[in-house]
Amino acid sequence: MTDKARPVTFQHGQAFLAAISERWNYQILREVFFGVHRFGELKRELGISATMLTARLNHLTELGLLEKHAYRADKPWYEYRLTEGARELVVPAVVAVTHWAESHADDEATTPRALLHTSCGYRTEPYLSCSHCHQPIGAADLYPLPEKESASTEGAASEAGAK
Repeated sequence: MTDKARPVTFQHGQAFLAAISERWNYQILREVFFGVHRFGELKRELGISATMLTARLNHLTELGLLEKHAYRADKPWYEYRLTEGARELVVPAVVAVTHWAESHADDEATTPRALLHTSCGYRTEPYLSCSHCHQPIGAADLYPLPEKESASTEGAASEAGAK
């Protein structure tokens, strides 16, 4: 089934957060993003029971976050991939959480997972940046604007900074 036939939609992110906050779902989505696609590989990497993995993969497929592709003609064995719609939601979340976990790990042997920017072909460390000035944005650099001010950005910087 294509993404167009089953679009991924979430009301204000609540369903997405519910889906990935389930104990195994986030871990499965993370591993699929980082290249672990087959059932046996996922089972081994995660240390999850076959029954639980089957249930979680079926649920994530029903939600439209994963799609399965047969990779053997003689047996019903599948690989799992993030759908394009899911990539828009899952990849930024996985990258952000993984980066945070790696940078706050107590274990000095933790090696950050390398990421490739497919547009330029170089290794990258993604970051959030301002669409106006293109400067990096940290958590302390963002404040929500009141609804009445959302339509206009005039004076927003001085008001936000004053809070």
